[in-house]
Amino acid sequence: MLPKPADRTRIRGQSSVEFLALALVLLPLLLIVPLIGKQLDIAQAAATAARYAAFEGTVRHGGSLQPWKSDAVLADELRRRFFSTSAAAIKTGDVAGDVSADRNPLWSDHRGGALLPVFSTHVGVESRRQALSQPVGAVFAAGMGLDRSNLHTARLRVGVANVAGLAPFDALGLSIERHATVLVDPWSAAGPAAVRSALRREPWNPVGPFPFGPLDTLVSALRPFAAVLEGSQLPDIGRINPDIIPADRIR
Repeated sequence: MLPKPADRTRIRGQSSVEFLALALVLLPLLLIVPLIGKQLDIAQAAATAARYAAFEGTVRHGGSLQPWKSDAVLADELRRRFFSTSAAAIKTGDVAGDVSADRNPLWSDHRGGALLPVFSTHVGVESRRQALSQPVGAVFAAGMGLDRSNLHTARLRVGVANVAGLAPFDALGLSIERHATVLVDPWSAAGPAAVRSALRREPWNPVGPFPFGPLDTLVSALRPFAAVLEGSQLPDIGRINPDIIPADRIR
């Protein structure tokens, strides 16, 4: 049995009301879900940028010929290489400007407003170098002439702009912070002789990693007896062969 015309009118009216009620619920979700995704993308970029700043210590450490970069220089590099448009060329001294051409086109709200409107105030970085204070490690590092100020830490802060008219993002004040730390050993050997010299610290070095000098003196007193006793052999104190590979490591 078909509904009467009046009943069909009421059904269409009810469907319209249900659609409007559902739209009022879904519309904020359609705006919020993409915005959360953009904020997560910014957080991922912040983590990558923090690693980049910390890994600068691998090439600009205490023993490097290049000086450690200042926070201002690092911040300019991070803004340009990680928070501006992905098509930006990597150039020395290049700075990201607060213009549409230099922004990531995806990092905007539903009205087209930039989530990072001012690079200089919304993206900042702090870096520092620390010395390892572990006592045994400090003795070994001093004995081999290593630089102990080789713990490089970067702390990145990204402030995301509020979105007007979209609660709770209109007063959220979101701040994303990421930390990264890299332990760098700046010492490198010029050859086998450099390795041997660093380990031995010849001829006398009580604070060295191995007391070759005092041990060799003790063994020297036994050399006359070794010459008399047939088949005897004294230990070769301080023998270092950096280029010899153990047999169990050869395949």
